[in-house]
Amino acid sequence: MAKSISKSTPLNTTFRVSLVLKGLDGVLELVGGMLLLLVSPSHMNSVVRFLTQHELSEDPHDLVATTLVHLAGSLTVSATLFGAIYLLLHGLVKVALVWAVLRDKLWAYPWMVAFLLVFIAYQGYELVVSFTWGMALLTAFDIFIVWLTLHEYREHRERKAHRRDERQPPTQNLREYP
Repeated sequence: MAKSISKSTPLNTTFRVSLVLKGLDGVLELVGGMLLLLVSPSHMNSVVRFLTQHELSEDPHDLVATTLVHLAGSLTVSATLFGAIYLLLHGLVKVALVWAVLRDKLWAYPWMVAFLLVFIAYQGYELVVSFTWGMALLTAFDIFIVWLTLHEYREHRERKAHRRDERQPPTQNLREYP
């Protein structure tokens, strides 16, 4: 019996690369969450001021540097705790689901889609409240990954059904001949 070999298509490769990027994003969220837990808001403010000092001396109106200084200066203990918990949970779930999907665990595909749809809804709300291009691009990327995940899930299920059909013994013709 011939073995069915799934060929890697450009869409499949795009899916895998996108998942790896999502996984790396999850790892960065875990690192960020740990940093928020370990570094006090006042120390974070000092570090951000130190890191942006040179840029602000050259251009006091630098958008990124002034935004970072403003955000770091307005951090509270409760805000950093919320941010840490959010990043840790979000990162952990993301890494676990990406790992499971990359290992072709069929149960993980619907969970990945559901997880991303919840965050797409939240990101949509954030876009309505205060639009940023970063959030818009992240939301578009997440929508693309949902589409790719659904496509791969269907392909995965079809391959699994095809393999199951190949393993079943052929039915014999039970007709009697005179």
